[in-house]
Amino acid sequence: MDPIHMVDLIGQHAAIENELNAAMQRVMRNGAFVKGPEVQAFSEELQAYTGSRFVIPCGNGTDALQIALMALGIGPGDEVITTGFTFISTIEVVALLGATPVLVDVHADTFNIQAEQVAAAITPRTKAIVPVHLFGQMADMDALLALSNKSGIPVIEDNAQAISARWYGAEGKRKDAPQSGTLGLMGTTSFFPSKNLGCMGDGGAIMTNDETIARKLQQIANHGMSKRYHHDVVGLNSRLDGLQAAILRVKLQHLDAYCAARQQAAARYDALLQDIPGIQIPLRDVRSSHVFHQYTLQVDPTRRDALVEHMKAHGIPTGVYYPVPGHRQAAFASYSFNLDAHPISDALAARVISLPMHTELTESQQSNICAALIKFVLQ
Repeated sequence: MDPIHMVDLIGQHAAIENELNAAMQRVMRNGAFVKGPEVQAFSEELQAYTGSRFVIPCGNGTDALQIALMALGIGPGDEVITTGFTFISTIEVVALLGATPVLVDVHADTFNIQAEQVAAAITPRTKAIVPVHLFGQMADMDALLALSNKSGIPVIEDNAQAISARWYGAEGKRKDAPQSGTLGLMGTTSFFPSKNLGCMGDGGAIMTNDETIARKLQQIANHGMSKRYHHDVVGLNSRLDGLQAAILRVKLQHLDAYCAARQQAAARYDALLQDIPGIQIPLRDVRSSHVFHQYTLQVDPTRRDALVEHMKAHGIPTGVYYPVPGHRQAAFASYSFNLDAHPISDALAARVISLPMHTELTESQQSNICAALIKFVLQ
């Protein structure tokens, strides 16, 4: 059996090696390693792909979130509502700015933030709502945008795991359905190598349709400069480099095919696992497409960790995203979160296990993965 990888970037890159080499040679010939024509071209191409008016590339997905919050002037005394069932960066950037993260629970089936709890958590100090489109499927944007319109509180979409997903809403599938990251005031994303659209290092971007916000984002990401050596605000040094932009330009052309491959792999997993007692396969919210950054199951919490070891013994990697939700992280102990207010996040942290998911998965690999999994859960 071929080795099974959680993410197979070597295989993915081998298939487009000539395109990648040509792109990197282009950068080496023009010498524009920071900013430059490749970054500008990628920004324009991602605008066209997503339908966003403005795309501001930056150094990584965490910076993208922080820059978005900074563009709103968020700081001490302000509150930002988000979820604790996510990677730490979503909460971390709020804390770094001296604001207060307000965490609410998620839905047990989609893993995404509960809009009803967001509404209940709003106070006069709330300055932003940050839903996370977790594992490749979008949060309830209809409810969140209605809440935003009513309250005047902007939505910043954390779109690091769901780029190219579409929000169909209650109207069902339609060709003009907007892409994730383009519905709120801002959307942020990451180009970490394992992401659905990943580079060969670090990278990120912020999307917006608001020209005034776009100018603020560009300024903050470049040391707060309005023009060379004129710094109007305190900013960051957060820039996508030319080599990464060139790589992303190549991979953006393949993104639809990559998402289709992930969806096909997810469908094969579904067929093999949907009738197995003790395994809950991912739910598809019909209002959103699902681009499967992760294929995440729920299993018996008393046996999850043993299952991880069983799969490892069979040469099969797995992931637990995430074993400690934000309200229980030691880094945020000073916020005195109500530890009893997130029962679903706590339950999921003990139940979830993600199977290998990438563009190069074969039917035979998935058959072996599922055979090992089924053997364990049925014994």
